[in-house]
Amino acid sequence: MDPNTFPTKGNLILAKNSLSLARMGYDLMDKKRNILIREMMDLIDQAKEIQSQIDTTFSEAYAALQIANIESGINYVQSISYTVPVEDSIRIKTRSIMGVEIPLVESEPSRQSPTYAFYTTRESLDKARSAFQKVKDLTIRLSMVENSAYRLAVAIKKTQKRANALKNITIPHYVALTKDISDALEEKEREEFTRLKVIKRMKQ
Repeated sequence: MDPNTFPTKGNLILAKNSLSLARMGYDLMDKKRNILIREMMDLIDQAKEIQSQIDTTFSEAYAALQIANIESGINYVQSISYTVPVEDSIRIKTRSIMGVEIPLVESEPSRQSPTYAFYTTRESLDKARSAFQKVKDLTIRLSMVENSAYRLAVAIKKTQKRANALKNITIPHYVALTKDISDALEEKEREEFTRLKVIKRMKQ
């Protein structure tokens, strides 16, 4: 048997303190969950907007690329694509939201000049290059937002479990324990009072 459940005044104080801490912990978990949900909903809205922009920009990019293929020839456009450098400016940091580490992706804005001569190409290739550059930037943003939303969703699930455990198990346990100890102590006091009255009557 747990000695902390014995009906003593010390155990009653411990039970009340534990109940107070459990309720405080539940309030904090509930606030944390609400903040995380609000952050996640904002990220979901951002992801939808970015995805919509990507879809539109991709359509524009492929339409321009198709025209460039027709005007300059697929082989020529393909040979130019081999000269495009690999993206290596992306850096991943992290930031904390209520203790949840989410990624913060940074990349340097593209200032690189086209890798082809303007006099040998058409305007359609410039449009395709610009559109695909925009798609790349949007994709970087989307990856950050979606990854952040996923991490927040996992954190919300964990926080919900802890809040439920406090609300449905820990708090009821200490409420019942506090009541049981209080009732037992009151019963002891009544017995002691009755015993003292009997002793007093016997002395008289």
